[in-house]
Amino acid sequence: MLSLTYFSTATSAMSADDLRELLRRTRERNESVGLTGLLLYADGSFVQTLEGPDELVRETFARISRDPRHRSVSVALQEQVEERFFPDWSMGFRELSDEQTRSVPGFSDYLEGRGGERSPGGSRAGAFHRAFRAFAP
Repeated sequence: MLSLTYFSTATSAMSADDLRELLRRTRERNESVGLTGLLLYADGSFVQTLEGPDELVRETFARISRDPRHRSVSVALQEQVEERFFPDWSMGFRELSDEQTRSVPGFSDYLEGRGGERSPGGSRAGAFHRAFRAFAP
């Protein structure tokens, strides 16, 4: 099974209603094909993890990469996993406040577009995975 985490930047501001509609469509589509994952949005930036059968994750990511609602799509982590990190929902979602964003080590640097050192305890992608699990419902 493949787990793929990517970052992207929204091409225009998204309202809470826009994000809810995106989540609704994403959940329906992912549930129907057996993908799981988590989507984070903060200050115009997205971080998403997709997990499922290898080819399905690759096809889904290719479609997402062509979506004109975002740009600067880049893979942060792609790895084979034995089990899903996010098995309990078809797509989880959290819109983090600035305060929540800053409370996760290594998290705000990416969202603010700064470079810098690796976060304590592992890669930045690993920090996102820890953040996903910390803020999951």
